[in-house]
Amino acid sequence: MKDFLVRGTLEELDPKVFELTQIEAERQVRKLIMIASESQAPLAVREGLASAFQNIYAEGYPDENSRWMSEDEILDHDSRLLHYRRYSDPRYYKGVEYVDTIEALARRRAAEAFAANGVTADEIYVNVQALSGGPANNAVYQALMELGDTVLGMDLLHGGHLSHGSHVNRSGKWFNAVHYGIDSETEQIDYEAVRALAVEHKPKMIIAGYSSYSWVPDWQKFREIADEVGAYLLADISHIGGMTAAGVVPSPMGIADVVMSTTHKSLHGPRGAVLMTTNRLLARKIDRAVFPGEQGGPHVNTFVGLALAFKLAKTEEYKKLQQQTIDNAIAMVDQFQKRGLKVPFGGTDTHLINIDCRSIKGADGATLSGDMASRI
Repeated sequence: MKDFLVRGTLEELDPKVFELTQIEAERQVRKLIMIASESQAPLAVREGLASAFQNIYAEGYPDENSRWMSEDEILDHDSRLLHYRRYSDPRYYKGVEYVDTIEALARRRAAEAFAANGVTADEIYVNVQALSGGPANNAVYQALMELGDTVLGMDLLHGGHLSHGSHVNRSGKWFNAVHYGIDSETEQIDYEAVRALAVEHKPKMIIAGYSSYSWVPDWQKFREIADEVGAYLLADISHIGGMTAAGVVPSPMGIADVVMSTTHKSLHGPRGAVLMTTNRLLARKIDRAVFPGEQGGPHVNTFVGLALAFKLAKTEEYKKLQQQTIDNAIAMVDQFQKRGLKVPFGGTDTHLINIDCRSIKGADGATLSGDMASRI
């Protein structure tokens, strides 16, 4: 009997699905894709996702001491295997000795990539297990808040995110969500207005970071507001994570209590998320909130892609890529405005650009909708 169940290729076992993957690959090459939530993961990242780590279940975390190991120490397989065989590890499953290595490596490289503002990699506690940005933010809620506590985040219609307290998301159903927006004249955040809302509502947590608002938050102003009302500060850098790691935009590291970034947008990694804090006690709460609070076993194959993505993020080529991305966005805004198109928020200093399609009018005066514009 042929071993087709586990040895056959996708093309052999399901040619129709294989054809679909090729059609999608061709679409991505042929089309100009200007969706801020998407990026091109390197082929090597995708190769890592298809590795044998896909088959492993690994509830729990690596040895805590591995947080402070160098990359060479983490990859010293003989020493790590001796330690594993003598002391085991905190996971619920066995057969995870190499899972410990790849997760520890991904955590260490993330800490090194995001070290900033005088904060060293040794001072950053990293969790790479959250499956994506929404679950990562939900884990922060679980770690830092009680049901019914107040959270202050940006209004979804002004550029916030579903997990920042939207009424259709559990963050808005389980917590008392208060929202700040943009000033109607400047189309940018009025930090005094944010402060007034914080003083009035006394939130347990303030969220800075956006999915559409195009300017980098003033992290220090948010820190001052949070300190004034005794709130935690969560910096959601999902969209600008790659630029933050490259050091081409200001970093909230050491300023915010918790920093969260997805890894599949500007970071150019696999779909996933990273949670970081410089507070040991908060790190413990976050780890417990991710597992077992939010999810079961992590997607171990994702750790392979993450380890590579964080390694690439430390290169000079990566920094140039991130800076060029910002330069391109600013140039596009300039050209759109010269052609009479309205750019909400007045511009950008990131990769995020919006166009108000109502500024595009036909001969009969009818305006164009965003959906129609994208189909055209």
